[in-house]
Amino acid sequence: MNKAATGMKLPGPDHPITISRNGGRVRVTFAGRVIADTTQALRLAEASYKPVLYIPRSDADMSALQATDHHTHCPYKGDASYFSIVADGRTAANAVWSYEQPFPAMSQIKEYLAFYPDRVDKIEEA
Repeated sequence: MNKAATGMKLPGPDHPITISRNGGRVRVTFAGRVIADTTQALRLAEASYKPVLYIPRSDADMSALQATDHHTHCPYKGDASYFSIVADGRTAANAVWSYEQPFPAMSQIKEYLAFYPDRVDKIEEA
């Protein structure tokens, strides 16, 4: 893979990214419904950004998620695809993102989902 052609950058001292097991339980709710519930979340800490929890798709209610045509690009992680949450007559547009084919350095987050905290009712950690 040609890094210049893909816009891929590697994490390093100037832009550190660490991925670790979160430990404990993470539950995401929306419209009074549990959208995700896991003890297998990953915590991605990137540079000075607030850490983000990534939840395995296998622990999410994928029937409540609808893929959208919204995409973004991160030079460190790759191209993100987005999902809206639709539950009980409510919709949270582009509330969830996922790196379907993350760059090799971020391969741990493949098949994982991240939720915008301000677009769901609650993200609980226990």
